[in-house]
Amino acid sequence: MSTAPATARFCVSQKFFFDAAHTLKRDIEREGSLRVHGHTYHAEVSVQGPRDPVTGMVVDLGLVRQQVEQLRPQLDHRMLDDVPGLGPATLENLCSFIWQALEPHFAGLQRVRVWRDSVGDGCTLERH
Repeated sequence: MSTAPATARFCVSQKFFFDAAHTLKRDIEREGSLRVHGHTYHAEVSVQGPRDPVTGMVVDLGLVRQQVEQLRPQLDHRMLDDVPGLGPATLENLCSFIWQALEPHFAGLQRVRVWRDSVGDGCTLERH
């Protein structure tokens, strides 16, 4: 196994996407936001930690994929306004929702990023 600096911490990530609709009460772009509309959302979750000397991994990405696949149906092809525990369907709330779902499974959860390529918006929630 190759060596890394003694203080090295690796960060591995898994991306996924979901399609969902929502409304949003806001002052700017009000009319379009109040109508039901949808987006393709992209998300990336990152887990940080030392590399296990036996497996060579921070975390088995197969485990991350399993948890993501349990979470994804709660968001995919849903009306986000109706998802329990989400609140208003903002990028910030989506990051928090994903974080809360995955943190119990991954102590090294470092970052959750959610973005919409179609409009160039994104949000990142990071552990400091």
